[in-house]
Amino acid sequence: MNRSTVILLALVCTLFPACHHQPAAKRYPFTGRVVSIDNQSQSALIDGDNIPGYMDAMAMSYTIKPAATLSQLAAGDSISGDVVVQSEATEGSPNYWLEYVRVTAHGKSPAASATSGSAQHIPTPGDDVPDFEFTNQSGSRISLKQFRGKTVIVTFVYTRCPFPDFCPRVSHNFAEIYKQLGADPAAAAHTQLLTLSFEPEHDTPKILRDYGFSVAHTHDPALFKRWEFAVPRVADLPKIAGFFGLIYKAEGGLITHNLSTAVIGPDGKIAKWYNGGDWRVSDLMRDAVAAGAAKSSGL
Repeated sequence: MNRSTVILLALVCTLFPACHHQPAAKRYPFTGRVVSIDNQSQSALIDGDNIPGYMDAMAMSYTIKPAATLSQLAAGDSISGDVVVQSEATEGSPNYWLEYVRVTAHGKSPAASATSGSAQHIPTPGDDVPDFEFTNQSGSRISLKQFRGKTVIVTFVYTRCPFPDFCPRVSHNFAEIYKQLGADPAAAAHTQLLTLSFEPEHDTPKILRDYGFSVAHTHDPALFKRWEFAVPRVADLPKIAGFFGLIYKAEGGLITHNLSTAVIGPDGKIAKWYNGGDWRVSDLMRDAVAAGAAKSSGL
């Protein structure tokens, strides 16, 4: 290649963005079962099978490309396709998604194998939240009813979760919300953070307390005034998970699960629900303000 050709190619790549560096991507064959579909976010919650060389079996949310494929899917369908994983995320886009998705078998109901025995419910704004009870990091019994009058932001983790994009990521984001609330005393007075464990056999009050200090990067007990860590009774977990759209399945010493985060308004009703971990801190801060504003205006 002569010098003139090199200069010409460099000029073309300067003028045309398509020549710029694109993150490398890997493809893996994928199979799983559709649990639910979110047309607004162009994604689906899928109980995926083991992906050799990438990830163990796990229920999680996937963006579907092209989005038109979603219209061909229904809860309970068995599917196959390719999971595409970029080595680095591009701004505004997830670093993984599903392509070439096709239905291999139609189902009549959502994949029940991962729900641990409770009927699945998709939280919808306006739904009354039952007065579920828990044991918190201090060993005290608490219930959702005691937070009436406040906006409650609730999410689910288990403290031993080893997957960076799951529980650790959610807890890191909640820590950032806690920090931002600390800079806004008015908002903090009307907002409660609640992290719930779905591993009651392991996550004792002491473990939850230590976990809270760890993720919040503090040992100040005042942390728990605005951010509680709690766990339900074993017998209550299925109905709590079922209400909040949480799917979990213990296997091989790990728990495969999806992510479920909800904003409960001061009136005790669902204000917003996020399936997956693609929400941002600013999203939940905005939702909390909106829920509080709705109470103030009497809506």
